[in-house]
Amino acid sequence: MDDERKESIMTNDSMSVTDGNCKVSLIPESNHQGGIEPTDEPVEREQWGRKLEFLLSVIGFAVDLGNVWRFPYICFKNGGGAFLIPYIIMVLCGGVPMFYLELLIGQYHRSGCISIWKKICPMFKGVGYSICVMALYVSFYYNTIIAWSVYYLYSSLSTSLPWADCNHEWADERCYNPLDNITHLNSTAKRDTQLPAQQFFERHVLELHKSTGLNDLGVPRWQIVICLFLVFIMLYFTLWKGVRSSGKVVWVTATFPYMVLLVLLIRGCTLPGASKGIKFYLTPDWAQITKTTVWFDAATQVFFSLGPGFGTLIALSSYNRFDNNCHRDAILTSVVNCLTSFIAGFVVFSVLGYMAVAQDKDVKDVATQGPGLLFVVYGQAMTQFGGSTVFSIIFFSMLITLGLDSSFGGLEAVITAFCDEFPNKVGKRRELFVFLFLSASFLGALVTTTQGGMYVLTLLEIYATGPAIMTVVLIEAVALSWIYGMKRLCGDVKEMLSFSPGIFWVSTWAYISPLFLLVMITMSVAFPPPLEYGDHKFVDWATSLGWCITMSSMSITPIYMLYAYCTAHGSFKQRWHQISQPQEVERRTVLNAECLQMGEFPE
Repeated sequence: MDDERKESIMTNDSMSVTDGNCKVSLIPESNHQGGIEPTDEPVEREQWGRKLEFLLSVIGFAVDLGNVWRFPYICFKNGGGAFLIPYIIMVLCGGVPMFYLELLIGQYHRSGCISIWKKICPMFKGVGYSICVMALYVSFYYNTIIAWSVYYLYSSLSTSLPWADCNHEWADERCYNPLDNITHLNSTAKRDTQLPAQQFFERHVLELHKSTGLNDLGVPRWQIVICLFLVFIMLYFTLWKGVRSSGKVVWVTATFPYMVLLVLLIRGCTLPGASKGIKFYLTPDWAQITKTTVWFDAATQVFFSLGPGFGTLIALSSYNRFDNNCHRDAILTSVVNCLTSFIAGFVVFSVLGYMAVAQDKDVKDVATQGPGLLFVVYGQAMTQFGGSTVFSIIFFSMLITLGLDSSFGGLEAVITAFCDEFPNKVGKRRELFVFLFLSASFLGALVTTTQGGMYVLTLLEIYATGPAIMTVVLIEAVALSWIYGMKRLCGDVKEMLSFSPGIFWVSTWAYISPLFLLVMITMSVAFPPPLEYGDHKFVDWATSLGWCITMSSMSITPIYMLYAYCTAHGSFKQRWHQISQPQEVERRTVLNAECLQMGEFPE
């Protein structure tokens, strides 16, 4: 048997491998030591229809709504152009290395975020379950933001945008449109005033004024519930058949936002005052880079933008060919992600400059963080565009596709994880599992559609991931570099790609990235972001509830480690060996008898 055939057969111990007319299934020996339960019989693993479908899926996951609102905001807040220095350093030291590492292990072991740990370090299998819990939490609020976009798209289908003026039932005496100097109820007082777009968002879409906080959430907004239901319908029919179906959808959802960004960039740069906003965005304030918070913001943006630790990169790359050049993929997608964030800044701040000139304010006074930048500031700016309805439809369509792409990736990570861990019970009933999982996610998301849902969304955004997701990536880096072993990891890379990782990758995986993550975790715990929304202060117990949410996912990892140790056998040293060493392939079963006559299989 030639070397090429041997490699094709050795690529995976849990999939069917076809070589000409010979089909074999590589089945690991059952091993119930160290708390590692035997799983169902393996099933044949599907692959991406085309290489470009994988790239578009990864780019679609990494480039999300945060690229449009968060990067531009923290860039101007932390020194403008000067912020790019810590940002680039953090990209090189932490973001890209961990991004590449997850693509590598997913492609090599061809498993989801749960079962992959049996092949790396079995005692950390709880990490996979932690990832699934965090993904569920994120789906509770992220899909609601998409639902808001759907509602805005529906509201844009009119002759004039409903948030263009104050002549509506939802407006109160504070509603003030500085562009036409007309206020609701003939009030001309400018103190404590709000833009029509802000009142439309908070008083009509959210009905936030009918809630006093987490202790009084109110009832779900039926309009948002319907939009949320439509979002989950789209998610189901994209995910139910696996990457063969989602791979086709990303041709639209991953490319459409770039066409819209190009249109909005051209339109934004032609607006009066656009240069003022862009200048504000890029002008460097070198004094800012000496502040610790600037470096922390840079690290946080890189980490949450590229997305290691969410299990998605492992899941998506597990459907690749064994010899796919994921090194090139990691570099390409990381560059695209960072450039998208940078270009989105021009789109956003050209409009903010226009708004500042129109309202006779400084750019910093019209810039808003979070969803408000999308639904309030940009929504208000749309009312002043020629053909505002058309631009609004295009803009909110872009937000929907950006959101759906990332939601596809996050949910696919959980689906792949359980399909791989239980291939017969779940894998062969994927459509049913996807339905049940999305139903649970939909029910959980209903709380964020209530009149006080924004407060729940804010709580989840800060505590559902935060230190938990960074801890996951830290464990990945330490386990792969120091327990699985750098020598073995480099051997895996060479077996796949025919070349070993260079000193840069080895040093970042083993030393720089773990240190980078440890500092981030420490800072996030010592200096958590303030729990507030606008002028609203959360109740005293909200922070405790937030940490309970964080610990509900993080605690799974040490609990599983304890379970694995207690169910192992022998002395401490023997138990440690059982739960820390990869389960090797001890038995291979030949399904096609013709293969027996074609040569020996590798030991």
